[in-house]
Amino acid sequence: MKSNLKIILFIIIILFITLILAYGVGYGDDNYSFIDSLAFKAWAIIFLIQLIVFVPSFLFKTEFFFDLTGGITFLSTSIFLGLELIKGEQNLINYRLIPLFLVVFWAVRLSAFLFLRIKKSGLDVRFNEIKKNFFRFLLTWTLQGFWVFMCMLPLLVIAASKEPLNKVFLFAGISLWILGWLIEIISDTQKTIFNSDPNRKGKFISTGLWSISRHPNYFGELVLWIGITVIAFPTLNGLKYLALITPVFVYLLLKNVSGVNLLEKSAEKKWGKEEEYQIYKNNTPVFFPKIF
Repeated sequence: MKSNLKIILFIIIILFITLILAYGVGYGDDNYSFIDSLAFKAWAIIFLIQLIVFVPSFLFKTEFFFDLTGGITFLSTSIFLGLELIKGEQNLINYRLIPLFLVVFWAVRLSAFLFLRIKKSGLDVRFNEIKKNFFRFLLTWTLQGFWVFMCMLPLLVIAASKEPLNKVFLFAGISLWILGWLIEIISDTQKTIFNSDPNRKGKFISTGLWSISRHPNYFGELVLWIGITVIAFPTLNGLKYLALITPVFVYLLLKNVSGVNLLEKSAEKKWGKEEEYQIYKNNTPVFFPKIF
C-alpha cells in the first residue's frame, strides 16, 4: 500500500514539474494564457497518448506497444506543432518547420526500429513484474511521457516564438543533428549486422563505431538533440532558457538511467570474465568516442 502511494506521489510530481516547465517555455506577453498556449496543448497531447495506450496495455498485460508509443508521441506532437505553425501562414517557407521535420524523421525511424525489435524478440523481460501492478505500470508510461516532453522543450520554444530563426544557428543545429543521426543509425546497423551473424552469437561487438565508444548509438542520440537545442538557442529568453535542460536531461537519461548503465551491467554479467572484453572495456570509452 505504501509503495503504491509513493508511486502515485511520484507521478503527481512528474506531472507538476512538466506543467511548470511548460508554463516557462511557453510564456509569452502580459496577455499570456497558459491553457491556450502551444506548450500546454503539447503537454496534454503527450500524456494523454500515454494514458490512452496504457489502459488496454494494462488490461491485456502487454508491453508490446510501449516503445512504439514513444515514437508515435514524438510524431504526433511534432505534427501538431507543425500544423499550428502553418495555420494562417502567408510565407511559403517557414524555417521553424525544419526542426519539427527533423524530429518527425527521427521519430518515424525510431518507431519502425523499436516496433520491429519488439516484434522479433517478443516479450520485454523488463516488464515481467511491472505490468502486473497497475501503479508501477502507469508510472512507466508516465516516465515515457516525461522523456518525450523533456526532449520537446526546444521545439515548444521554437513553435511559440514569433521571431524568425537565426540562419547561422539553424545551419549549425541541422549539421549537428545530421551528424548525430548518422552516428546513431550507422552504429545500430553495425550492431544488427553483427548480431545476425550465427558465428558471432553470444559475442560482443567491438568493430566499426563500437571500437571508439561502447555505446555510440546513444552518443549519436545526444548529439542530435544538442543540434535541436542549438537551433532553438537564439529564440530563448527569460524562462525559455529552461529549454537548455533538454541535452542535459538526454545525457543523464541515457548514461545513468535507461541506457548505458543497464547495458553495462548486462555486458559485465555476460563477458566480465573474458580477458578480451576487459581489454575492450579498458581501452574504449563508455560514452564519448575516443577520436584520437
